[in-house]
Amino acid sequence: MKTKKGGITVDLPLKGLKVLDLTRALSGPFCTMILADLGAEVIKVEPTPDGDMIRQWGPFDHGISVYYLSANRNKKGVGVDFRHPDGLPLLRRLALRSDIVVENFRVGTAEKMGLGYEALAAEHPGLIYASISGFGNRGPARDWAGFDQIAQGYSGFMSLSGTPETGPMRVGTAIGDLSSGMWAAIGVLGACVARQQTGQGRYVHSSLLSSLMGLLSVQGQRYLSLGEVPQPCGNVHPVIAPYGTFQTPDGPLNLAPATQDMWLRLCELLGCPEWAEDSRFKLNADRIQHRLELKELIDARLQARGRMEWTALFIQAGIPAGPINTLADVFADEQVRQMQLVETVRHPDLGELRQVGLPFFMQDGSGASSVGATVHSPPPRLGQHTVEVLRQYGLEGGEIDRLLRDRVIFQGADT
Repeated sequence: MKTKKGGITVDLPLKGLKVLDLTRALSGPFCTMILADLGAEVIKVEPTPDGDMIRQWGPFDHGISVYYLSANRNKKGVGVDFRHPDGLPLLRRLALRSDIVVENFRVGTAEKMGLGYEALAAEHPGLIYASISGFGNRGPARDWAGFDQIAQGYSGFMSLSGTPETGPMRVGTAIGDLSSGMWAAIGVLGACVARQQTGQGRYVHSSLLSSLMGLLSVQGQRYLSLGEVPQPCGNVHPVIAPYGTFQTPDGPLNLAPATQDMWLRLCELLGCPEWAEDSRFKLNADRIQHRLELKELIDARLQARGRMEWTALFIQAGIPAGPINTLADVFADEQVRQMQLVETVRHPDLGELRQVGLPFFMQDGSGASSVGATVHSPPPRLGQHTVEVLRQYGLEGGEIDRLLRDRVIFQGADT
């Protein structure tokens, strides 16, 4: 697949790879959308008559799920009746002619369908196969359903958010689904490199549990190294003060004077040089002990200006700071605009559809870049490309006609 940027045609890195996407909901579709953004031809197979369960999740834009819109761009849509006697054999044929298969059924379901890795790899040794589960493919929780908030709690991730007053709090997006999709995509990319070297495919497995634990970072190491169980501390830094959220007249901002020198500059900027000699605030260890008193004092000084005016002053003084934006603020922001983080594609039912594009870009030696050019096609209608895809996979017209007539497959409305 190629994309145009600034009049220059750029080959995307996964051009030429066929991905059979047997996933649903969010974790799997997010994985395959990353692969599609990078240029792979992703065939999204949905069970008829209703399609991916995510199509039923609100909120809706003119009857179309925004959940579905968020994770399914750059794909071709195929509708198949999984329960028809000819449905699963058809999927097996497609899998054996694909480079990559991705699924996120419950553990063991793909095997029962005849679509497990071992059965397919026996005939197609170069196949790369990725599975995403809730809690892994072994162990006492292997059969648990993979729901994001359950995994956030089970993994310890929720215990790190919130405050002592609120208790554990979930992250505001489905971070378990999204991170497991990203880890699976990374695994697939690694398997692609390995296949170039050996000719052999790989089995890649990620789970919501393992993916969230992979994001524990210093908090996980803190327990493993020191035996400390981190407690929720809200918007303050556990070992630096002042560092966190503070209030201005027109909204909150984040302030992070992380070094002693920054702290001294903050005292001067706020017109309170005496704080630097106050025994409660002189050193970071002192400030941690008196962080609530210090926050009240800083909040009081910040009432003199708005959050953006303060942010500019802090940045000018070399003190990290920034407003806490709403999404309305974010999508109107000039930095976001200039980074081209939002792209527009034409949707057959919704018209101009804005989406957050791939959050990184690549540039070659000529200066050609993929930034702002990763959203190529809108999320497909159910079965929109069924006949086109089957032809690409080598099925003859007569067989496709029979499959349509027997309702094994479904051809939805095209653009």
